Amino acid sequence: MAINNPSREEIGAILKKAKRIAVVGLSDNPSRTSYMVSEAMKNAGYEIIPVNPTVDEVLGVKAVKKLTDIEGHVDIVNVFRRSEYLPEVAEEFEKIDADVFWAQLGLVHEETFNQLKEKGYTVIMDRCIKVEHAMTK
Repeated sequence: MAINNPSREEIGAILKKAKRIAVVGLSDNPSRTSYMVSEAMKNAGYEIIPVNPTVDEVLGVKAVKKLTDIEGHVDIVNVFRRSEYLPEVAEEFEKIDADVFWAQLGLVHEETFNQLKEKGYTVIMDRCIKVEHAMTK
């Protein structure tokens, strides 16, 4: 595994600076991990933008079908889709020029990681944003 995530300190700085998180694959089912993690981040003060073509709204926020439907700047794109979908999400991520591409715990795509890093993006994979946020308090 040749992915090299930012240090805990760097991740902490990213989370302190970030305000808007687009969550790709956010489910409207409260028992799903994406919902629980996003709810915790919303409760911590972040603006959550659900990105899922199959739901209307999540956590009281109207969902968008794809990243390119979001108006305004996005700090973090947090991905809850299986690893094989990461290249497709990364392509869309590049179109909106968000700051950080974050693939949740258990999600890794080495080629996508390297391609985004080479283009100068901050990339985090196989880490839970909620856990990292809790560690930075």
